[in-house]
Amino acid sequence: MDTVTTLTGSPLKPGRRSALAALALLALGAWPKGRAAGLPDATPKLLPPEEAFRFSARALDAKTLEARFLIADGYYLYRDKLRFIVEPVGAALKTPELPAGKRKHDEFFGDVETYRGMVVVRLDLTGGSAGESIVLKADSQGCADLGVCYPPNVQQVRLALPAEGKGPGSIVDARPPKKGLFD
Repeated sequence: MDTVTTLTGSPLKPGRRSALAALALLALGAWPKGRAAGLPDATPKLLPPEEAFRFSARALDAKTLEARFLIADGYYLYRDKLRFIVEPVGAALKTPELPAGKRKHDEFFGDVETYRGMVVVRLDLTGGSAGESIVLKADSQGCADLGVCYPPNVQQVRLALPAEGKGPGSIVDARPPKKGLFD
């Protein structure tokens, strides 16, 4: 075994050598951080906006849509940044009545209302016909509690408008969960 000698000339045992090397790295600011040091990664991981603010919708009937956002823990959406658009031309949405949000003073936008958890918005559709396929686009903006705000984000779903008396259509996720390794 190699012996390392200290400045005083006395030998340094192998276990103490590791401790001394660690102290030197720490003092020089070169100690590896997080996973490189065998510790959990302390760097916060932000979700992609489609996961932080999961959008889905369904057609309740040929004249009514239901839009939903499932907001991940630690994230919030701005109430006044929600917008909805429908295609094709000829179909339109009346101005939605958004549910009340929780009031918050935001360092970026001042006094605002925000949503956390689940928010459901009822949308009245004009110009749609039973059996028709439409695209509903949701434009939203939100932030993480860590102080990071996302740029405006547009997500969309394609919905089939149910025939009269058939009941609501199924919920369509803008970003369906992956099913396997190659999805």
